[in-house]
Formats: sequence, structure tokens, C-alpha cells
Amino acid sequence: MAANRPSEPTANWWRDAAIYQIYVRSFADGDGDGTGDLAGVRARLPYLVELGVDALWFTPWYLSPLADGGYDVADYRTIDPAFGTLAEAEKLIAEARELGIRTIIDIVPNHVSDQHAWFRAALEAGSGSPERDLFHFRKGRGPDGAIPPNDWVSEFGGTPWTRLDDGEWYLHLFATQQPDLNWAHPAVRQEHEEVLRFWFERGVAGVRIDSAALLAKDPALPDFAEGDPHPFVDRDELHDIYRAWRAIGDEYGGVFVGEVWLPDAERFARYLRPDELHTAFNFNFLACPWDAGLLRTAIDDTLSEHASVGAPATWVLCNHDVTRTVTRYGRAETGFDFGAKTFGTPTDLALGTRRARAAALLSLALPGAAYLYQGEELGLPEVDIPLDRIQDPMHFRKGGADPGRDGCRVPLPWSAQGPYAGFGGDAEPWLPQPADWASYAADLQSDDPESMLTLYREAMRLRREEPGFATTGEPGARELTWLDAAPGVLALSRTDGLLCVVNLAAEAAELPEHTSVLLASGPLDGAGRLPQDTAVWLRA
Repeated sequence: MAANRPSEPTANWWRDAAIYQIYVRSFADGDGDGTGDLAGVRARLPYLVELGVDALWFTPWYLSPLADGGYDVADYRTIDPAFGTLAEAEKLIAEARELGIRTIIDIVPNHVSDQHAWFRAALEAGSGSPERDLFHFRKGRGPDGAIPPNDWVSEFGGTPWTRLDDGEWYLHLFATQQPDLNWAHPAVRQEHEEVLRFWFERGVAGVRIDSAALLAKDPALPDFAEGDPHPFVDRDELHDIYRAWRAIGDEYGGVFVGEVWLPDAERFARYLRPDELHTAFNFNFLACPWDAGLLRTAIDDTLSEHASVGAPATWVLCNHDVTRTVTRYGRAETGFDFGAKTFGTPTDLALGTRRARAAALLSLALPGAAYLYQGEELGLPEVDIPLDRIQDPMHFRKGGADPGRDGCRVPLPWSAQGPYAGFGGDAEPWLPQPADWASYAADLQSDDPESMLTLYREAMRLRREEPGFATTGEPGARELTWLDAAPGVLALSRTDGLLCVVNLAAEAAELPEHTSVLLASGPLDGAGRLPQDTAVWLRA
């Protein structure tokens, strides 16, 4: 199987790659202790080859207390012992590359763990020390300094300031255990540039940048003021940081993808200029409701803002932070908003699954790179985690009102017969699996021609083999053309006569003229019409 895949993708492989996101802790357990690990990933490389992915994006696998799922990094040059060793990581990178699959790692530059050597030294050194200059330490306000230094709000809710016994406060835009670094300090820049080189020299092909628009802060750390530049989001100083990173990446042929949440298209596009990041995640499409008009607008806006800087778009339906697609699309409100997450939201999983299958074909038909979060190819739903098993700090920081993100991080089902759905050995997984989890097992779906896994495998094969799905990246190239269609129907053409039609209307829709059906997300009716919540790939 691997012989059909290129061992050395082209220099522009990232422009239309299919990239699979691995949340190591929940992917596969190789040593049977209930936690996913690198040995489990290595054992499942044949599965990933058969799925047809071009690269793997690993969420943080570094040494971490796991206060925020590994996004609290204690040491970037060490693999967390729960996952394996640095030698195993190097072996995994090499083995995947031999199979034609590249590796993208996750870098978290905004903050480190409170167990990081730098922060521990800062606590020990005390007020006014050079060690504290690497972070944002401040005196509090009020006569006894008991009021936080400013009025900022944490990304996880509440104040982003924690007071120490010596009276000083430190900034953490996320959890208390994630102190923000001071990116105005040259040592912070130097350390991250050395970390990039460390991993590029071990064979990684790219870097995903967490919270990429948050690193730089107004040095005065002022209160919010209407009309002033934001004190910590999308500051102009960021672009010098990423230009320096791009120069390092170019030395190794490495690529960057940024997590950039910005509503302003022009500001967003600045991160994708030729001397900065190669790509950035497309959150407008991810969060878009299941609505034909809104989806078309999201696609058009995405392509437009990327075309202005010659960068390819990215398309993704779900990730480790977002409600799983089959669940979200089965709800009355089909968009995604962190602020709207609540317990007990009714879901029609049959409806959500039908829509998720159609959305898979839509996203994979669009020009650019496609990201697939582990388990989406199995049609996994969001899981209601028992209250006493929730671990996500977002749940606790918001006073228990938000169910958090653990529901999309439940360990994968591999075997219908094995204990804990074949995730690993006899040890209970770190997050509980629901009673019906084995019914989604990969081995069951592999033998089912109608399964979600079979649909994804066939779609990924066609996407790779059909020249019409390629993204040229040439300035001014028209990668997508909309076709006339009935209200509620999306119809688009790529090159070489490839068509994609998605019916979001209440009734079956007429298909455009075509010579053959390449793939459909569900059965077509006998008259060749496209049923509601169904997508099809055609050859004109």
C-alpha cells in the first residue's frame, strides 16, 4: 500500500495536503496503561497510510503536568514519559516519512508551564529579578496591591492574573498554570528559535503555532480602552517574530501553520505574506452553521483573503477544542461558539451524521489543504463526560457551566472485540468511553462499504489521484467556480470537469449534467436527484 505513495512529496506539498491531527493521549495506547502514546501511533501508521493522509499534526507531546492537555509545556526538548521518549519520537518521524507521511509538531509560544525551569527560577529569584523579566510580573492595584494589575479577561474566563505570596501578580491568559512569556525579551525569542532548529533537525516538516496572535503585549499592560489597539491580540510586533521564524523554516524546508483567530480579513492575511507563515487555520469555515448561503460566503471570503497574499486556504470541520461534527450538525444551532457550549443540548445523531458525511465531501473538494481531526473519519460523536471525570480547565475556570473540551478527546475505538474498544490494554482509558463506543470501531468500519471510514478513505484517494483537485498556487489562478443552483444547494466546479454538489435544501435537488458519479455521501434517489443533506462528486 505504501508503495503507491510518494516517499518525497514536492516542495509545495503543503498547498493541498491532507493533514491528520493526532491528540496523542487519546489516539492509541501502545503499552496498555490507559494513555495513548507514540508506540500506539507507530503501530497505527498502516491505518494512516490506508486513510491517505500526507502529514500528521501532533498536539504537544512534550514534558508537561497536563494542566491543559499538554499545552502547558515544561520542556520542549523532552517527550513526556507518558507518551514515550525522544528516541521514539525520532523513530516515529523517520518511519512516517518512509511511508510518505510528514510530521508537524505543535509549538506553544505564548506561555509555558508553571513547572518550566524558567518560571520556577523566577519564583525563587523574587521581585525585581532578571528571571522575572522573562514573564509578566506586576504589582497589584489598590492600597495593599490586592487588585489585579489590569482589567483583562482570561481566555478561559475570569482574571488572567494570579497573586504570589510575595505580593506580585503574574499574567496567564489561559490557566493559572500557564504563565505568559514576555516576548519583548530577547532570551524568549532566542529560546524559541533554538527549539525550532532542534525539531527541524530531527526531521519534522512543519510547525503549528498555538494562539499565534497573542504573543506580543503592550509593554504598559494597560486596561482596555475603546479605540486603542488591542493590548494583547494581533499586535504589529508579532510580524517581526514570524519573519525570523520563517527564515529558520526556509533553511530546513519547513512550513508553518498558525492558529490565528481574527475577524478582520486584512489583518488575518498579513500573517500569510510570503516572508511570514505559510498557512493559517480557517476558523470561519469551521464555525459556520449548516446553511448554504453562510457556507458559500465563508468559502468565498476565505479564498479571497488568501488570494491577496498568494497563500493556500485550509479547511477543517473539527479539532481538539471543538464539538465534534456529527454532534454539532445534529443540533438546532449548527454553528460553533465557545460561549454557547452548555450541558444537555439535544442532538439528532442520525441527522448530524448525514450532514457530516456531506460536509466531508464539501471540505475535501475545496482548493487548499484539508485538516482532519482524529476520529472524525469514524463519525465519532461528542461524549458527555461524567462530572467527576472532567479534566479540562476551561470547565473549572467557567464555574462548571461549560462542559469543556474533553468530550471530543475521548480515546479512539479501534476494535469491536477488545477491552475498551481496542484502545490499548486492560487498563481503563484516561477518559471514559461511552457504552456504545465499540460500535464505531475502525475494524468494523473497515469492512462496511457504507461506513464513515470507507467514505473518507475513498474521498481521500480520489482527492489525491484526480488532477482536478490539485491546488496550483499560481497567482490569479481560478481554483473554484460556482455553478448556478437552486436555493439551498451549493454547486461548484474544480478543473478537469470535477464537480461537487451539496444539497442543504428541504427537498431533493436536480443534479447538473454529468457523465459519471465519482462518490456520494449517501444514496441518490432513483431519478438521479440529490437528497437533502447529501453531497456528490461528479465528472462533467
